[in-house]
Amino acid sequence: MSNKSTKGIWKVISASSMGTMIEWYDFYIFGSLAVVLSTKFFPSDNPTAAFLSTLATFAAGFVVRPFGALFFGRLGDLIGRKYTFMVTLMLMGGATFIIGCIPSYETIGFMAPVLVLVLRLLQGLALGGEYGGAATYVAEHAPKNQKGYWTSWIQTTATVGLFISLVVILLTKSMLSKEAFDEWGWRVPFWVSIVMVYVSFLIRKNMHESPVFAKAKSEGKTSTNPLKESFGNKYNLKFVLLALFGATMGQGVVWYTGQFYAMNFLKTVQSIDSSQVDTLLGIALILGTPFFVVFGWLSDKIGRKSIMMGGMLLAILLYRPIYRAMYSSTDLALKTEIVDQTKVVPSVKTLDAVKMDSVYTTTKAYTDGTTVEEIKTIHFENGKVMLDDNGKEKIETKVSKTINSSDKWFLILMVFIQVIFVTMVYGPIAAFLVEMFPVKIRYTSMSLPYHVGNGIFGGLLPAISTYFVTTAKEAGDVEFYLEGLWYPIGIAAVCFIIGMIYIDRKNNTLHD
Repeated sequence: MSNKSTKGIWKVISASSMGTMIEWYDFYIFGSLAVVLSTKFFPSDNPTAAFLSTLATFAAGFVVRPFGALFFGRLGDLIGRKYTFMVTLMLMGGATFIIGCIPSYETIGFMAPVLVLVLRLLQGLALGGEYGGAATYVAEHAPKNQKGYWTSWIQTTATVGLFISLVVILLTKSMLSKEAFDEWGWRVPFWVSIVMVYVSFLIRKNMHESPVFAKAKSEGKTSTNPLKESFGNKYNLKFVLLALFGATMGQGVVWYTGQFYAMNFLKTVQSIDSSQVDTLLGIALILGTPFFVVFGWLSDKIGRKSIMMGGMLLAILLYRPIYRAMYSSTDLALKTEIVDQTKVVPSVKTLDAVKMDSVYTTTKAYTDGTTVEEIKTIHFENGKVMLDDNGKEKIETKVSKTINSSDKWFLILMVFIQVIFVTMVYGPIAAFLVEMFPVKIRYTSMSLPYHVGNGIFGGLLPAISTYFVTTAKEAGDVEFYLEGLWYPIGIAAVCFIIGMIYIDRKNNTLHD
């Protein structure tokens, strides 16, 4: 295997990466549109609760990924890599398309969030079987001393999928009015995915089975019970647990902090215009994505451990300073308002015979070029202000900041630094996992720790961190916006300690 030719490997990478990229695109558009979806599929009485419910639904798709890893990982080790991730692709794409067709909460009531949850669970199951198949497939085509480099191309697809989702959302917004996008245009990115899935299906259809798996199958060396051999064998189980608690757990929270949490922080805590956030995040991702390959290549030279542990340590030490600087850059209390340019436009929106909304739209300008639009909506019923479940007046206030060029580029730098942390922990991880397990149980063994680390520890991050921030804000904490970081910092710190103690720098089995 050490002299294996790399001839044709780009075709393998392209076929595997295309499908993985699309599956991540499908997953990311839900996260990117979480703020909009919270108003469509959940009750509008409590916007904060609706947003948290949306994040919880988003997280549910990640929580079931380990079950998908077990189910599809077993299939992959029994019947082959190729056919298994053909199934996961079609399941994922179909669920995404249908989400774009579900009527809103106002139309079908609680069936809307129920249907979305069911489809998210199907997406999670499919994705649980996708990554292990793609990473294993590429690794089994690569020379043993270049696995880090070649599998790192698969690692770029998650970020590329997020980038493409942002581009599709921005293009859709640019072609529609704000009202049209809010009414029905948000569905377009979900519909577009079906075309991408079809193209990927055609590409994967012509792929051949992994030569390593095909050889093992022809020699009768495949497993008859991958689950039992993976987790019932104490020696192999030790490596599964080490992979989880010494690598993928920390990698998962660093990844989601640098991409999802950063995006939600910019939109919900800093209240920056959604299109601006998508643009600056897209730029940071373009600049950072090549480093997946850089660190994957470097891991072949100096080992996987030092790079992954280094990324976690940097994240642990720098997250709070980074987010403190991000928040301060757009803090209106630190800016000078141009008072004579402030405008307030009142309007009335009649909903039915007894309900109406009184809307006050305030626009403000600041000396550094920042502009702010604040929309305050007071809900009335029978001429009286409506009360929420806590007896408080139902008044909603939405703030949207349009930041200046200087602040924009500063935030791009802050997100880019976080993406570098992501590339350090994520670039080498596929090769690290593949090398830990033998061919006959590789798909199953590597998929579970990866998807527990990313699906549970990483996938729960947006909901848990947003809850911490919301609770701290309600308690009057001045630095409430930093409280959500304790979750990724704590998980990454535990993983860093375990990884440094128990992972050998040359810890791999190189079964190929």
